[in-house]
Amino acid sequence: MIILRSVRLFLEAAMSNLRRWAALVVVCFGQLMIMLDGTIVNVALPYIQRDLGFSQAGLTWVVNAYLIAYGSFLLVAGRMGDLIGRRKVFLAGVFLFTVASVGTGFATGGQNLIVGRFLQGLGGSLSAGVIIAIIVTEFQKPAERAQAMSVFTLVIAGGGSLGLLAGGLLTQWMNWHWIFFINLPIGILTLLLGAWLIEENEGLGLSQGVDLAGAVLITASLMLGVYGIVTAADYGWTSAHTLGFTGAAVGLGALFVLLESRLRNPLMPLRIVGIRSLTGASGARALLFTGLFTNFFVGALYLQHVRGYSAFQTGLAFLPTTLMIGVMSSGIAARLMARVGPRNLLIAGLAIIIAALTILANAGPGTGYAPELLAAYVLLGAGAGSSFLPLLTISMSEVPLKDAGLGSGFGNVVMQVGGALGLASVTSISTSNSQGFAAFQMAYVLAAICVAASLIVVVTVLRTHAAQAAVQDQARAEEAAA
Repeated sequence: MIILRSVRLFLEAAMSNLRRWAALVVVCFGQLMIMLDGTIVNVALPYIQRDLGFSQAGLTWVVNAYLIAYGSFLLVAGRMGDLIGRRKVFLAGVFLFTVASVGTGFATGGQNLIVGRFLQGLGGSLSAGVIIAIIVTEFQKPAERAQAMSVFTLVIAGGGSLGLLAGGLLTQWMNWHWIFFINLPIGILTLLLGAWLIEENEGLGLSQGVDLAGAVLITASLMLGVYGIVTAADYGWTSAHTLGFTGAAVGLGALFVLLESRLRNPLMPLRIVGIRSLTGASGARALLFTGLFTNFFVGALYLQHVRGYSAFQTGLAFLPTTLMIGVMSSGIAARLMARVGPRNLLIAGLAIIIAALTILANAGPGTGYAPELLAAYVLLGAGAGSSFLPLLTISMSEVPLKDAGLGSGFGNVVMQVGGALGLASVTSISTSNSQGFAAFQMAYVLAAICVAASLIVVVTVLRTHAAQAAVQDQARAEEAAA
């Protein structure tokens, strides 16, 4: 009986472990759809404009509608996952994103396409707002969590460049509608496997009341803020339009903080902002992603307009970055982090990214792809692969499990809104102060400065954290066991 019981316990443990890793693959599929959609549309915009008769100003809303919805609902999505269950919120987001993708693919008019993109952004925010919380809850051992986060960071970082490649391929060989239809099989598979494999958390419940006023205030604040940011390039940063919307966003945000400080069951307990590792790492992520977003956005324009690359060739040009991130995420970054600690690995990764952006800033119109550009893209992949995992590990290291969804949503909001603000600022400053190729060079310089600012935040704010001690303790335990 003892032997049979031991065998049964062993099999149950093995099946539970297999389920957790399979669930990781499922949530990564959901994240992959979101990341692909963030860049896959960019290369198809000229074709969409021609077929649907968009004006140049109207065309920007194909991107802006998605960004506004995605950035506005992340915090609410994360907290709803804590309250009613993260699997429910994740699957609801995947379902909405998939349905909206099909509707967007069938769009025959500009208004229908913009509405579809807004619904895509809303579905993406629901899913993305709880994914990190699901991973943190499923993988509580430092070594396993590091491995799981490595896979997740590969999807985050690699999905963007894969989106450029897939967008160019589908648009050139088929038509732009298929950049949205491609989400249908991924979405259906994610829904079926997610309902089966993702384990639901015990939500805190809605019995003590739902902070509807807080949800309305923070969503409206973020929506107005993101809208003001993404339209600033058209109206000017000092225009009444931009200052009015961003000022309203700040005012609503202040009202939200005041309300949350007085409620017994707030949407965002203010204690979450007092977690230094979360706020510091989230700020560093925003600055880092500003630099990386600038590289993909400006780099795609540079390769197509200056060097004459096609959309598909542009995606291929960025492929070394994705491959290098894949190499680092295969376990190398996790092992390095266990050896030297998250903070030290993060400092090295950011320094490598700064070096890569410096190379790109000094490249000329006649600079060959190899070795200069190739070296820069390889270094970008190495630096990103060394930075994302430590940042995620540090940001969630001191967040209580009951608030994991809120912490995940907070970090994503800071990254998304900060990245959008940074990219808009970089492109606006570079184009207003330089013309032609010099504008590309200035954009790369500003991107490097943003990553350098991220490095300063890491050095000055992220000093000693539970993440570093926990990861190194796990490494010593594994060495002793070996």
